[in-house]
Amino acid sequence: MGHSTHQGGVEGCDRAAEGSTIPDQIVVYALYRWTLGETYDSNTCNFGIGRASGLMAVRDVTAMLLTVYREKISWSMGVRKSVVLCAFVGKGFPSCHGCIGCTHIYIDKSGNAPGEDYYDRKRRFSIITQGIADLNLHVLEVFVDYPGSCHGVRIIHQSSIWASAEAGERFTGLPVMLSFDVHTNNYLLSDNDYPPSEWIVVPYGCTTHNPSEMRFDNNQKTTRGAVERVFDRLKEMWRLFLRSHKTNMETLLQQFFVVFILHNLFIDAGIPFDNNMLWEVDANGVCHHVHLGIQRSLRPVCMETSTGDALILKDALAERMSGLSRRSTGE
Repeated sequence: MGHSTHQGGVEGCDRAAEGSTIPDQIVVYALYRWTLGETYDSNTCNFGIGRASGLMAVRDVTAMLLTVYREKISWSMGVRKSVVLCAFVGKGFPSCHGCIGCTHIYIDKSGNAPGEDYYDRKRRFSIITQGIADLNLHVLEVFVDYPGSCHGVRIIHQSSIWASAEAGERFTGLPVMLSFDVHTNNYLLSDNDYPPSEWIVVPYGCTTHNPSEMRFDNNQKTTRGAVERVFDRLKEMWRLFLRSHKTNMETLLQQFFVVFILHNLFIDAGIPFDNNMLWEVDANGVCHHVHLGIQRSLRPVCMETSTGDALILKDALAERMSGLSRRSTGE
């Protein structure tokens, strides 16, 4: 890899590193930058390279991981698919394939796009990433590159899963029979930021006082929390995506996709997550919990917009849970 000289505080590092960077060092540097989230100017000297070399290292490692491991972000098949389906059955959701949700990546104002598009409801510039995960926290699909002002309805309508699901091409498993003679061919769990449909099951909402519906909502919230735990783990482990920073939009999105790949590689390898990453020490030496920038929906989709089939499916699942609860308590 060639190196160009950066004029400024790290110029000496570039001269010292010229011709000495090795592949292992390149990979370690990229992981180091994603993990700590420091600027190129502050972290390249730790590796004896300059800013320009650091940029090239991250670019090359990103391209390599996308080329070699892109298929690690994929829907479960075979035995793994059976394990996933069984896990959701155990939570009260037969034929469920995963949980869908969004998270924000904070950025400085984009210079090549209308700033108001990226201005989110917390008055910060951000990009939204949509992910789908199973109960093992394995990422099944990722959609990156939505401006921070987007609502979940717009995001799901623009994502590839919407077209394939609505066309009947995504969820094609054997139908499962539920209460009220309802059958389903697989679906996802989501919060009320998404539109309910035959393949997106959302909670009834905070207005319900029906015990069966309240039981359903509690169980649904706990189960769909899998996708939020994925986002939490990603941001706790890869601090680059916790902080607002100047960035090249295209490379940032590629890097965020790569950390989803690394996340799945770690899951597959059985590498445990260090809960100490939930804490950090500030400039005053005070230890505090890391703020992950997870934004909860302030604009839920109105239940009145729900389709009849979506409500019937939800009612059938709620009735199934109530039946299981009655049998377990001997009622």
